[in-house]
Amino acid sequence: MFETTRRDGIAQVRQEGARWLSTAWDGGYCESDAVYNVSVPTGFARTDLDAYREERLAEVGFPVGPTLLTGVEMCHARVATSGPVTVLATAGLSNPAVLPVEGDGATADGVDEHERDDTEPWRPGTVNLVVGVARSLSDGTLATLLGTVVEAKAATLLAVADVPGTTSDAVLVGADPSAAPAEFAGSATDVGAAARACVRDAVLASLDARYDDGPPAVADAEYGVVTDRQTDVRPP
Repeated sequence: MFETTRRDGIAQVRQEGARWLSTAWDGGYCESDAVYNVSVPTGFARTDLDAYREERLAEVGFPVGPTLLTGVEMCHARVATSGPVTVLATAGLSNPAVLPVEGDGATADGVDEHERDDTEPWRPGTVNLVVGVARSLSDGTLATLLGTVVEAKAATLLAVADVPGTTSDAVLVGADPSAAPAEFAGSATDVGAAARACVRDAVLASLDARYDDGPPAVADAEYGVVTDRQTDVRPP
């Protein structure tokens, strides 16, 4: 089972020999005994993220490994487990990413699509997930698990905050190559169902830990986007 440790603003998830898929700035597939979710200070503006990671991990005696960064303090991190799955989540909604769907009553009040573009400074993720599965998964199945996890995160946030995510969410999903194999990780599988439930409960618990009065309204967000552009749709 994947083990979790919290130390001075850093949460570590550890499993010897684990294989990971990351959506962070240096993302992709890799092997690492440990991965991290790291809190950054208000006003964080560092762009040398590899160096920053090394500095922070060295300060607390952790070896370097794949890392997610967040503006959420680690005292609000929560862990959920079910069967072979462990999920660590930190959740905050300071920069929501709204996707209105015709007829759903979504509003663009409070945030503007043009408040952010690809040229603006990188912002630390506000909903971060680290998911470990005590099963051996192929790279393709890890990718399926990533999709399952992101779907569960979006469904949870839509239910409680009317938004599917923020502008800078990030995910690490990992598996143990020495464990029993699992061929699939979609929502109808044991691995996928456990991951969905753990993501839901860890995200809700982290939101509860951070917001005494419930998640903030989208209209109150200082940062964020509403994707309200139109597209051309046609048969293939």
